[in-house]
Amino acid sequence: MNNQGFIDPSEIRAQFSRAMSDMYKAEVPLYGDLLDLVAETNRNVMEQSPEVAEQLRWTGELDRLAMERHGAIRVGTAQELSTIRRLFAVMGMQPVGYYDLSPAGVPVHSTAFRAVHENALQISPFRVFTSLLRLELIDNPELRALASGILAKRTIFTPRVKALIDQCEAEGGLNEADAGEFVREALETFRWHTEATVTAAEYDQLHEQHRLIADVVAFKGPHINHLTPRTLDIDQIQDGMPRRGITPKAVVEGPPRRNCPILLRQTSFKALQEKVAFVGQGSAEGSHTARFGEIEQRGAALTPKGRALYDKLLNATRAELKEFPSEQNARRYNELLEKHFQAFPDSHDEMRIQGLAYFRYFVTEKGIAARSNEVRPRTLDDLVQAGHVHYEPLVYEDFLPVSAAGIFQSNLGDNAQVNYEITSNQTDFHDALGGTVLNELDLYAATQRRSILECSATLNLPPLV
Repeated sequence: MNNQGFIDPSEIRAQFSRAMSDMYKAEVPLYGDLLDLVAETNRNVMEQSPEVAEQLRWTGELDRLAMERHGAIRVGTAQELSTIRRLFAVMGMQPVGYYDLSPAGVPVHSTAFRAVHENALQISPFRVFTSLLRLELIDNPELRALASGILAKRTIFTPRVKALIDQCEAEGGLNEADAGEFVREALETFRWHTEATVTAAEYDQLHEQHRLIADVVAFKGPHINHLTPRTLDIDQIQDGMPRRGITPKAVVEGPPRRNCPILLRQTSFKALQEKVAFVGQGSAEGSHTARFGEIEQRGAALTPKGRALYDKLLNATRAELKEFPSEQNARRYNELLEKHFQAFPDSHDEMRIQGLAYFRYFVTEKGIAARSNEVRPRTLDDLVQAGHVHYEPLVYEDFLPVSAAGIFQSNLGDNAQVNYEITSNQTDFHDALGGTVLNELDLYAATQRRSILECSATLNLPPLV
């Protein structure tokens, strides 16, 4: 709390993340089972591989691992997206990255709201992958007008949360009481509602166009459709879900299993079929399928050079597969992934030497002890070689378009795949957002640079970068 009595935005974010998790656990009981499986798996990994726990201790991730979550929502209008940006700003979350999912047949473009400084991420790494429906991709003009009209009538924010957003922007923060009320009011935007805003016939029209369009348009708000914990071994999770009566998707999205994980690997359990009451339906019930359980394993953040190599190898894998990864070709897809990704170095030393990943640097006890020595290493590489500076990979905090689309498609069904001819427009997204997204690579480079400068200061050396 600062001198004005305002709560740190990161603390508000941590409170909101806990409240969101409690709400989702009550709405989707399988989510609680998933959390238990993730916690058990993470304990096993750290017991069997102490070096993993040691790496997490160096980076501070050990403390944040159990509370790490990412949510996902889909909004329907520019106004909704702009207000969501302002709502997340109260919690210290900024839009990072631009993702176009239309090439994969998903009619949205997206960003991820999250904290951007490493210190804030340690307090709460909560993220929300937020997608804006692209109404222009609805090819039926009458249906497009129907969807637009339905969305224009809804209000997804409570009056009180909008007032608190205005207050925070005007005064520069929220006190403890107002922050608690903000969390309670903001939660209402993401709550599941069993009452649809459309008739069964309208829902069928939207659903036929694309299941995701029905999910966005036919309900009162952008219900949270998954809340993802972080695991240290996603393959153990994939194998462990069936033993707990949970059906996983066929393919783990992202890179293959490696000794040194990179970027992001994701899996999920299949979307739930939930009861829905449509307008004018009386006592009869319909159903809707959208919400699911997702799990992720995060690895090293890659530099532009590393991302280019990753994209090249992933594209080569998919080109050789010649079809969308599915239950039928899952084994073949994994074999191809492992074959092609042999070209990506699987050691942190080699990744650092080749400039493929970002790292965070730490002064060791040996380095501190040698500070008074006249003859000592004075370049970063020499300091690392001498054991005066230690490094660990920066964890990837963001998302992968192909993986996100793969998760969506596995839960929407293969018949949801569509080929869109209209390309995305990041400028249009920025206009709807009411701001510009940050470049995630710039953020990783800044964190790496700060860590090197901190080492320079601690070792009483001129700036190493």
